[in-house]
Amino acid sequence: MHVEVLKARLESLKDFAKHYLMIVLSILTALGLEAWIEHTHHQHAAQTASTQVEAEIRTNLAEVRASLAKDAHQAKVLAALRDALVADFKAHATDQAIASHIQTLATDGFDLNLSWPTLRQEAWDVAVANQSASWIDEPRMRRYSAAYASQRDMATTLGANLALVMNGPRMMDAMTDLRTADIQPREFLHVVSQMAAMLEQAQNNLRVLERHLQDGLGATPAD
Repeated sequence: MHVEVLKARLESLKDFAKHYLMIVLSILTALGLEAWIEHTHHQHAAQTASTQVEAEIRTNLAEVRASLAKDAHQAKVLAALRDALVADFKAHATDQAIASHIQTLATDGFDLNLSWPTLRQEAWDVAVANQSASWIDEPRMRRYSAAYASQRDMATTLGANLALVMNGPRMMDAMTDLRTADIQPREFLHVVSQMAAMLEQAQNNLRVLERHLQDGLGATPAD
């Protein structure tokens, strides 16, 4: 900001007051213009950040829904296999008959096939790093923050559930037995039940995440 120094001699108090007022008005105008430019810049940065963050959340939401659809299909396959084996055991079928039934029901593609979305957060990280997130209005900022926090929490929860519900080596052994036609029916039933339970839990987690991402956009399920 530049203030022009008076070169002419002031002849009266009135002249001084007029000149002083001009200086003050010039300063206030310059400060006001600077504040307006800065405010406009902040608004533009906040809008750009919001647009990018919401686009990223929508992408993540689409990924979540795609994973839900895949996991729902695989869960039905495993649940049907589990229920068929339970029925065999309740009917007191022989191990040989149950093993033969497993070979019929379990295809070569038999696996957990757990689908978990790739959740991005680059736009959010950039908004935080360049401080444009601090210029987004508070209600919207809270929604965004909660959505990304849910992404992190669900990923952590998935890892914890895998360790709690699934026995990885046991599952690999059951799959090997299936390929070599040397199946232990009751052991196989235990493994299939674990796999079905894991997929069911993953779907529950994804539904929670789906709801939080929708909330982050301020959207309803129909949106």
